[in-house]
Amino acid sequence: MAESFRTEPIRRLPDSELEIMKIVWDAGGCATSAQVLEQLKDKRSWKTTSVLTFLSRLAEKGFLTVEREGKINRYTALVHEQDYLEKESKSILEKLYGNSLTTLVASLYDSKSVNAEDLQALCLYIEEKTKEG
Repeated sequence: MAESFRTEPIRRLPDSELEIMKIVWDAGGCATSAQVLEQLKDKRSWKTTSVLTFLSRLAEKGFLTVEREGKINRYTALVHEQDYLEKESKSILEKLYGNSLTTLVASLYDSKSVNAEDLQALCLYIEEKTKEG
């Protein structure tokens, strides 16, 4: 996948801003404020001003650009979803599990967040990746 368009390190987003970014990413990396509001209407009771504030913060942080088209603002992602997920995954693994994938998987299994089928799928994935490398 291509690199993100920004040059500074990717910072962790608060949950509310991450939810907005997921909507933009799901829309192909570009969305209007109206599209974001439409996606949130049944999930959140956020006011329009709150959503606009989140979008503005994301632009200030370098996650989005904003382009005015008449009366509409179009927001375009400057950070690819995969780049953000990779950074967050690595950070979580390091901070919470001492950089141990085994400890992470054991924790997920012990908490019943994953089941035997999930573990089998993980084994197949690891086997496939090992053959590639």
